[in-house]
Amino acid sequence: MIFRNPLKLVFYLCLLVVLLLVGYKIYLNLFTEDFEGLHTEQVERIDRLVKPGKPFSFAVVGNINNSVGIFENRIIPELNSSGIDFMVSAGNAVSGGGEDKYRALYGSLSHLDIPYLLTFGPNEYEEFGSFRFYNHFGPHFFSIQINESRLIFLDSTGKTPWRWQIRWLDDLLSRDNSKARILFIGNPPLEPDEDAPFDQREDYLQPPEFREALLKEIEQYKIDLVFSANLSLYAKEARGDTDFIITGGAGGLVLNNDTSFYHFVRVDVSAEGEVNSSLKRLGGAQNPILKRLEGLWFFIYSLLYAGYINFLLIVAVFAALAIKLYGAIFIGKDYYPDYDLDPAPWLERPLRVAMFTNNYLPFIGGVPISIERLRRGLENLGDKLLIVAPRYKDQPEAEAHVLRVPSLLAMGAKREFRLANIFLGRIRKRVRAFAPDIIHLHHPFWLGSLGLFVARRLKVPAIYTYHTRLEHYAHFVPLPGMLFRNLISHTLIKRFSNKCDGVIVPTYSTEEYLRMIGVKTPTFVQPTGIEYQRFQDVRRQDIDQLRHQLKLGDEKVFISVSRLSNEKNIDFMIEAIDALRRETDVPFRFLMIGDGHQRDRLQKKIEDLDLRQHFSLVGAIPPEDMATWYRLGDAFLFASKSETQGMVILEAMAAGLPVVAVRSSGIEDVVRHGFNGFKTPEKQDQWRAQVKKLLEDDQLRSKLASQALDFAKDYSVEQFATDVRTIYATTLALFSKKRKRSGSSQE
Repeated sequence: MIFRNPLKLVFYLCLLVVLLLVGYKIYLNLFTEDFEGLHTEQVERIDRLVKPGKPFSFAVVGNINNSVGIFENRIIPELNSSGIDFMVSAGNAVSGGGEDKYRALYGSLSHLDIPYLLTFGPNEYEEFGSFRFYNHFGPHFFSIQINESRLIFLDSTGKTPWRWQIRWLDDLLSRDNSKARILFIGNPPLEPDEDAPFDQREDYLQPPEFREALLKEIEQYKIDLVFSANLSLYAKEARGDTDFIITGGAGGLVLNNDTSFYHFVRVDVSAEGEVNSSLKRLGGAQNPILKRLEGLWFFIYSLLYAGYINFLLIVAVFAALAIKLYGAIFIGKDYYPDYDLDPAPWLERPLRVAMFTNNYLPFIGGVPISIERLRRGLENLGDKLLIVAPRYKDQPEAEAHVLRVPSLLAMGAKREFRLANIFLGRIRKRVRAFAPDIIHLHHPFWLGSLGLFVARRLKVPAIYTYHTRLEHYAHFVPLPGMLFRNLISHTLIKRFSNKCDGVIVPTYSTEEYLRMIGVKTPTFVQPTGIEYQRFQDVRRQDIDQLRHQLKLGDEKVFISVSRLSNEKNIDFMIEAIDALRRETDVPFRFLMIGDGHQRDRLQKKIEDLDLRQHFSLVGAIPPEDMATWYRLGDAFLFASKSETQGMVILEAMAAGLPVVAVRSSGIEDVVRHGFNGFKTPEKQDQWRAQVKKLLEDDQLRSKLASQALDFAKDYSVEQFATDVRTIYATTLALFSKKRKRSGSSQE
């Protein structure tokens, strides 16, 4: 199989490795078996293995450093088969003092068939590791007696005051009758004659007073062997009756030369207390030709080889970063649209368009009305449409162009929000049989997600219309409101938009929002069309009849159209109208058209304010009657901040109504302040002042009404359908070009 972008595949593989390894570290920290006080158990095992009056032997390893490749896979099998009685780590058994390192070490040590003891070294002390060492193994300094021999372990990290250790050591040895004495300390008390790789002053036993006092004790009490680690080499030096051995090649950093190599030390103690040590080097004879190159490889390998988990993690992170940097620096990018596209082949023939929407007629709302107008406009141009939408109780019986999907769940006071059963196989079969040229998505989730999936399976482009500002619908989501509003909603829109082949937005301010959240898909600004002529064809007698029906006299009439829901900001208008009636002598009525789950609460608020003579909740009005209701008004008032366009505002203008609205993304490009209405911040005094101005100034209201009517002429349904069809054709041309380019690159 040839992948379109192998580098991208490698990048995601690296991310997968990082996630798996981080997950493994979390597993080590939280879910592996707990262990504590292991030295007590190990000393008891040693007592059982070493018979009184008999010789014994043990291995000393240094700088294990959580190594799997060397310590666990190579040294441990040798120790298990060597016949020795136990093992001692001279220091740096872990690569760091973190809990995951200790648990990984415990896993490695579990492969040993013999007991073991650990020296508290510099790495064990890092990352607050001293308490972990104490809890998991035992004290930082201690001593044990084996037959006629004494093993002494000291703390060189500074965790334990050195004067206290010297006092303890002096008291211990002054009463000790052992024939052999072997001391273990993590940091070397002597500097080796050989050059230690990358050694620093602090790598040796500090402070100098501690070193001098310890050397005096070693000489006074004739200690036979002193083992230390911390340096990446093997070195042995005799001083008086004592051999000082540095062993640092059991898995950590080595150079693979004559002094720095992988090894361990075997110690044999006779029944009479005679001590002999021998070096056990890993590997056979080295090829002299490849020695230098092999040394370089061992250096790089062991530099990163703080256990294979860390090694793989580091490599994966660096590989992912390298790929990202390569893409950012070396891959050419063209941020301009592709002007070399020819949409003509698709404009010259009828198109087959499948639409997926989470709500549709008879549900009344901006999205269903927009879809219905687009459907009629496209069909008038000769195109074929299939709309995939939820099933409703009062839906029309004959709908050849609609595939109704039964609901899994209905929500809202009137069960207006429905989750269709997207798992039905017949949906995909029907759409496949319809054979769409393009799929148009009207929501970024549920049926919209299914539509995107079907588009990918059918290998046709998917275009998405951004209708709704999801962050204003947090109260409908069973998640913490701030989490959905500030993070999830924007991420959902971004991810979905970037998976589509094109995005239609109603205004330039909405396009700017999409760019700010990171949408990179080609974007087309296309306002939803309105049935302009229908608003001009309303008969005067129908308006008069409606006024009589509503018992309206000479008062001015304010109209608003909106779903009665929190995000529509109805409370803002109720409170503003309550204040306005006290500031003016001009009689007026406010007619709020629409229904929703907040109706009962809003009606109670109107009654509590004794506002029934000024503010009326009319309820839902059939779409075919809306033009008459608009024409009933003198001005249109709006306070919603959740719109992407505010289609009802354009409809109001088509009916000759000037508008007063709160500034928001859907208002900014439609309402021109002082030309076809007014837009204000969400401040009641400013909004109310503009409403009062239209209420009391007949000349101003007439002027703005005329200009609003002229403004709305450019938004006809016919022009809307023609423009969307051009967007379809452009998207199809781009999609076809990408497929041809992809196909040629795979050949």
